[in-house]
Amino acid sequence: MAQSLAKEFTKGLWAEIPPFRLVLGLCPVLAVTKSVENGIGMGVATTFVLVFSNLLISLLRNVIPSKVRIACFIVIIATFVTIVELVMQAYTYELFLKLGIFIPLIVVNCIVLGRAEAFASKNGPVLSVADGLGIGLGFTLSLAALGAVREFIGNGTLTIWEGLPVFEMGGNFLPFQFMIEAPGAFVGLGLMLCLMNLIGKK
Repeated sequence: MAQSLAKEFTKGLWAEIPPFRLVLGLCPVLAVTKSVENGIGMGVATTFVLVFSNLLISLLRNVIPSKVRIACFIVIIATFVTIVELVMQAYTYELFLKLGIFIPLIVVNCIVLGRAEAFASKNGPVLSVADGLGIGLGFTLSLAALGAVREFIGNGTLTIWEGLPVFEMGGNFLPFQFMIEAPGAFVGLGLMLCLMNLIGKK
């Protein structure tokens, strides 16, 4: 059991890391990764939804009729997305405004719905939570990594939280602002996919 649990958790950190291995969830990856803060915020919100929707779906998998399972999965996922939305509005309103429409769009995120259909509906609650946590953490790390690259090259900063810069370049640094624009997201993602493939082959 412990071995299965470890396997389901760790697969999301490398073998099935969503944006770079499964190539899923690319809309938020491209849209919100102007900074590390945005990437971590979006990743944590998605992880919360993944873990709790996986848990509830795995508990109800024998009760939900197969003909309406997708509709039921969406209702369950939407419930947890609403919780995330309300909590972010109450406690991290600035971050909520930065992430904008991409918080409610977690409802139709292919990663969340995919894990519900492919894993949680076929496995028990413990393994489903491990799967959701691993995939969610892998997604968060992916967003944070791409956000760090784009923010560092585009702004010359690394900021984990509002008003808490971890690193800031001096006055002689000329930021390459292309990287924090929409085309820079595609270039950054492409370079990281290339790097992941090269490491994977080795």
